[in-house]
Amino acid sequence: MFEKKEILYSETLGVCQVAELTKLSAKSGEQVLYYGLRSVYDKSKVSYIPVENHQVQLRNLISPEEAKRLSASDPDSLSELQREEIEYVLANVK
Repeated sequence: MFEKKEILYSETLGVCQVAELTKLSAKSGEQVLYYGLRSVYDKSKVSYIPVENHQVQLRNLISPEEAKRLSASDPDSLSELQREEIEYVLANVK
């Protein structure tokens, strides 16, 4: 499970931050825990993804080594969201 303020990669938003963990009502009336994800590159983009049984791929960011390797490869073979992830990782290497 991802934590609030954690930076991760969503296949629909790209690099995003867990802005909140919130409970929303499902059709059954049951409360379901959701990630409130906000895009790092476009703060107006927000997505709510269920913590469990979500269809959207959520994962940790790639490593700096992987970002360097991918940045040296053919950039045309990468999606815009993948290029943003590489850029973010390389800019935030400590």
